[in-house]
Amino acid sequence: MSLLIGESTNGEPDDRQHCASARRLVRADRHRIEPPRVALRRPLLLIFLVLGMLAGQDGIGGIVFDDFRATYLIGSAALAIILFDGGLRTRLASFRGVLAPAAMLATFGVLITTLATGAAATLILGLSLVEGLLVGAIVSSTDAAAVFFLMRSKGMKLRRRVNNTIEIESATNDPVAVFLTIALVEVLLVQQTDTSWAIGALLLQQAVIGAALGVLGGMTLVWALNRFTLPHGLHPLLAVSAAILIFSLTSVLGGSGFFAVYLAGLIVGNRPVRAFPTILSFHDAATWLSQIVMFLVLGLLATPSTLVHYALPAILISAFLIVIGRPLAVWLCLTPFGFGKREKNFISWVGLRGAVSIFLAAIPTLTAVPNAEIYFNIAFFVVLISLLVQGWSVGWMATRLGQQSGEAIADPQRLEIDLPGQLELEMVGYPITENSPVLARAVYPSWMRVVMIVRDGEVLTPEAAGPLRAGDYGYFLAPPARVPRLDRLFASGDGGKPPALGMFSFSGDATVADVARLYGLHVPADLKKLSIAEAFDERFEDRVDVGDRIAIEPAFLMATAIRNDEVAAVTVEFEEPDEKPATPTGRMIARLRAWRSRRALARSAALAADQDKSAMGAGAKDR
Repeated sequence: MSLLIGESTNGEPDDRQHCASARRLVRADRHRIEPPRVALRRPLLLIFLVLGMLAGQDGIGGIVFDDFRATYLIGSAALAIILFDGGLRTRLASFRGVLAPAAMLATFGVLITTLATGAAATLILGLSLVEGLLVGAIVSSTDAAAVFFLMRSKGMKLRRRVNNTIEIESATNDPVAVFLTIALVEVLLVQQTDTSWAIGALLLQQAVIGAALGVLGGMTLVWALNRFTLPHGLHPLLAVSAAILIFSLTSVLGGSGFFAVYLAGLIVGNRPVRAFPTILSFHDAATWLSQIVMFLVLGLLATPSTLVHYALPAILISAFLIVIGRPLAVWLCLTPFGFGKREKNFISWVGLRGAVSIFLAAIPTLTAVPNAEIYFNIAFFVVLISLLVQGWSVGWMATRLGQQSGEAIADPQRLEIDLPGQLELEMVGYPITENSPVLARAVYPSWMRVVMIVRDGEVLTPEAAGPLRAGDYGYFLAPPARVPRLDRLFASGDGGKPPALGMFSFSGDATVADVARLYGLHVPADLKKLSIAEAFDERFEDRVDVGDRIAIEPAFLMATAIRNDEVAAVTVEFEEPDEKPATPTGRMIARLRAWRSRRALARSAALAADQDKSAMGAGAKDR
């Protein structure tokens, strides 16, 4: 830990050198930590797309740009960086319980969407069946870049199974869409009729080569990052260069570059790696830059005067895809896995189309397929409508369908500092805001160590600082894999409002159904057979922490103690609404909920009284 702690002549840490190093660190990095800001609430990608169109030949910029090959190359590199970043931020634990349904959506879901949307496109556009299926294949996959970007920018906290299914599906379904597009293009070019074996062989080839080179590339990159001593700041450049190399090499050898680069990021993100905080921080900026460049170029490539002619059929195809095509695929693929109606409806709605569809639409143009202009303009319109309709409303839809596991909040402004010479710990810094949940804690997680507190411009030791206060800047040591869990302690939430009607404590071993039955509460279907600890593990997985809540209307289970990474104790909270509903129906529902809360409280009070009487009777009998 030579980065922070100096040593005296006898080899022991010197407090004066320690404080001096700390002050230098704070002066150098304090400007990088700011209080959390409000999460983005609009599909920002749409702004860059519109800016590109304004700069194009029909816009005020008047730039004539029609180089599909350059667009395809730029977009491929940008998507490789974005998918690598998505893999870096995905924990392998998130695959538990959702790998099979996500794989179904990424394969058969794409195929079903292609068939359904292709049939609709054939009728709407008057194309041949193969041409219609090509339209369906081009817009069949959800866009991982758009999904990752949207989820992070809106600060959404979705239920675990839904969140992980969406992320894994969006990151792995591009290869199937690429396979289908290339295969259908080849059919149109050579007018083959029996292509089922050829398509199957191509799918297998792309998947096998992509998986093999992705795993090999990821393991090699982990070895290189830990083996070679590089100047500070070069580790992120090595990582992003390796990502593009893995993508390019896999594509040249006939595999899926998108799949390979995601797997490589997944391996790097789940292994101990030197300078990992710096790599993540760099990729934040690289992902933003990739999104901006990609959508600006796509906007330049589009010609609004030509798009207008395809507006009506494109709107009809988009409506079919959003309302029928995607939901049909989701319901057929997820029903066997026990997903609820609301979960399937939300996953259907989050099927955002993005740059991948437009790049796939460039393939017919590059290969001189007949009617190539149709594919690009339809795909562009579908992406535009998807960003407008689905991107704009995804937060509202998550709340409407009850898929948020908590309040949607932006990630706190975390500063990460790599500690040379070891991989087990890293230093992180956070600003402490008035509503930070950490202020309500009496005990910190056992795996977190407080290093120093900056208060009113002064660097203090934990002992001298005492309890954290709003306005402080805290610096902590924690294992890299657990750092994301600290984010929840330092995020700016709702202030930790106390329950208005009462709280009752239970062990994590108790079942959710028993607690709900005791108070007459409603239990979500997926939690009925689980213990309280298992229920929190189901909803939050490795992110559960003190203060997390599960709704069992009209109350909540709130975690109050964590032991061995599992919920050891919870309280049942009954809350009053903050403000009166404006409509008569709303007031009626509020009265009903208040009555249910009072009834549950009365029942719990009677139970407590009975237990007291039993205890007193037992005591008298003993005497």
